[in-house]
This record gives sequence, C-alpha cells and structure tokens, in this order.
Amino acid sequence: MICASRYETMSRKQNFWFSIMLNKSSFLFLVFLWFASPVFAANQIVVVKIFGAINPAVAEFVSQEIHQANKEQQALIVLNMDTPGGLDTSMRQIIKKIQSSHVPVASYVSPSGSRAASAGTFITIASHIAAMAPGTNIGAAHPVNMMGGNNQQESTMDKKVVNDAAAYIRSLAELRNRNSHWAELAVVKSVSISAEEAKRLNVIDLIAGNVKALILAIDGREIQTTSGPMTLKTGRLEIVYHEMSPRLKMLDIISNPNVAYVLMMIGVVGLYFEMSNPGLVFPGVIGAVSMVLALYAMQTLPIDYAGLLLVLLGALFFIAEIGVMSYGLLSLAGVVSIFLGSTMLIDSDDPAMQISQSILYPTLGLTIVFSIGIIVFATQTRNLKKQGGAEGMLGETGIVKENLNPHGRVLVHGELWDAECEGEIMEGEHVIVESVEGLKVRVKKNSL
Repeated sequence: MICASRYETMSRKQNFWFSIMLNKSSFLFLVFLWFASPVFAANQIVVVKIFGAINPAVAEFVSQEIHQANKEQQALIVLNMDTPGGLDTSMRQIIKKIQSSHVPVASYVSPSGSRAASAGTFITIASHIAAMAPGTNIGAAHPVNMMGGNNQQESTMDKKVVNDAAAYIRSLAELRNRNSHWAELAVVKSVSISAEEAKRLNVIDLIAGNVKALILAIDGREIQTTSGPMTLKTGRLEIVYHEMSPRLKMLDIISNPNVAYVLMMIGVVGLYFEMSNPGLVFPGVIGAVSMVLALYAMQTLPIDYAGLLLVLLGALFFIAEIGVMSYGLLSLAGVVSIFLGSTMLIDSDDPAMQISQSILYPTLGLTIVFSIGIIVFATQTRNLKKQGGAEGMLGETGIVKENLNPHGRVLVHGELWDAECEGEIMEGEHVIVESVEGLKVRVKKNSL
C-alpha cells in the first residue's frame, strides 16, 4: 500500500510537471507563430486610380496592387475609374486578378462626368461591388476592329469577336448576379446608360457621391469572394491612395497613341538629321532613344504595319533626296508616304486607341516642313562655290601690280600671283581670274 501510494504520488507529480511543460510549449509555439508569420494590416482600404486608357502599364499596376492587398490581407480595394476603354488583353488580365482575389474589389466610376466605357464596363461588371457617382455613365462595350483583311474576313472575324465578348460579359454579370441581358446589349448594341439607370437596371449596386460615401454605404454588406461569403466592415477603416511607380507612369505615358506618334516622328527626324550630317551625335542619340520608346509603345497599340512601313519609307525617300538630285520627286514621294502612313498607323475604331487629329496633323506638318528645310539647306550647301583653294579663285577679281605683256603679277585675295593674259593689261587695271594652273593664274581684263 505504501509502495502504491508512493507510486501514485510520483505519477501525479510527473503529470503535473508534464502539463506545465505542455502548456509552456504551446504558449511558446503560439508566440513563435505570431512572430514568424507576417503581420497583416487588415485595417485599410486601398484606392487605386485608373484615369485613362486600359493598357499594359495600367494592367500591371492594378495586378500588383491586388496581389499586395491580398498578401497584406487588406479589407477592401477600390478601383476609382474614368476610362474610355483600352486593350482586351489588359482588361482580361485585370479581371483575372479580381476573380482570384480573396480581398473584395469595388469598381467606382468617379468623379461626376467620368465614364466606364468599353473595357471599363467589363471591369465594373466583374468587380465584387459596382458603384458609380452621379453624372457618370457606363456601357459602349462593343469590341473594335483590330485586325485587317478583306471585307468578308473582317465581317467573319468581327462576329467571332463580338460573340466572344458578349459571352464573356454575360458570364461575368451572372457571376455577380447583375443584369446579364443589359451587359450583353452593351457589347452587341454598344448601349450606354447613366448611373441612375444603371442602378435601376441592376447593372451596378449603388450610387455614391465620393469614396467616403461609398465606404459608408457598403459597410455591413454581404458579398461572395473566392474565400466564401463575408460581411464588409469598412465604416471606420483608414483609406489610403496608391499611385503608379515612376516606371509604370512612364510606360503609361508613352503607351498613349498621341505620345507614341510624336516619339516616332522625333525618332525619324533625329535619325534622318544624323544620317544627312554624320558626326553631330546629339540628333542621332535623341532620334534613336525616341524611336526605341515609340517601338515599345507600338507593341501595346493596335498598329497597322503597312502604315508604319510607309512612314519609314518616307524617311528613306527624304534621305535619298540628299544624295540623288531628283528635282523634288523623292521629297514629294516622302511627303505622300509619311502622310498616308500616319493616317493608317493606328488600326482601331476605339477613340481611346486613336491618334488625335489635333496632334496628328500639326506633328505631321512640322515633320514634313522640317525635313524639307533640311533638304533645301543641304542642297544649297552642296551647290555653293568653294571658298578656298584653287577652285575658290575662279571668277574672283584682282588688280594688276606688274604690267601683263602677256606675263606679269596680279593681286588676288591679298596675295600676289604670277599671271598671264592675252594681249596687254597695264598696271592698276582690274582683271578676272579665268583659271588656275599650279601657282599661275590666267586672267582677262575686267570690262566693268
């Protein structure tokens, strides 16, 4: 009995210390997890501004922000939009990130006077929350022609593109329980509606005057994400605004069709100037850098390569005019080629992807005038009489210093030359140089 009692006592002591060690281990393990795991800041609402066309730079920016918000487990992402549309590939990249996001994404068309057209319509429909400010509009999502070919091929391709886009936006609307019929009409019929009508037709969820009003309006709203259903708690959260990095800002700027066209013209003129005047360096450097940036931008734009080749061909015609006297025919061909190429350069019916006429024609005109000016200057320079050496003496006037009978000496350009003539010319009379033979000039009497 005594042995048993001692055994039980020892067992109880062991269990006591074991439980203490277990509790300590659990506590230390929890502490370890706390410090080892990232600290999530789920107390912020991230606002991302999309003002302008949807291009690869914008798609990269939005994708990075959604990824980072998911990594930090933020409460909400707001895409503050005012866009005329953009590239289909960039739009789909953004939508894929929205659909895979565990953090809810709200598209908000704002401020008043803004729009979510074309690609912006797709993004708004695909978002977990769709909102608009008063005085905004949404729609006109008909896909534009970005391919060439004959009329029959274009018609067939257009039908395929439209049908694909209609099915895509319909599936997005059904996923978010929004008006799929109107969404399809926005693609097929290119319809556009105001914010009030969009709310009435269940295209969007709500109308809010500003970001803060939007945040308060969605507080307590239940939504469905990839993580499952969740209730938003946004009423007292901090709002932070994120902007593009300098690199993405630069890419966004040069992806603008107007900027890309201006860069290409600067590149053409700079390279042309360097080729026509080798050794200047600066025009060549500026031209090369501008052309590289323009070529990058054109990778993000619906470029008609026939138009691009015509522009480059026009530049070659101008360069050829310097070396070949065509009496202006090559220059005329260059003007026509650059003009036709510039008007054909962008193959898109989407205004967001087109070169503005207020940019196109002034830039085109200045480029042509500048190029013709260089040609005229080069031609005149080439035709100028040489001012030095023997050739520079031809036609110059001089004064006889020693009687020419027929040999003597004359003063030309402040230098004394041995001279000869036909007949006799007396000292002090003026003569004209007819030819130069070594160190001797042949002259004739100046009758003037």
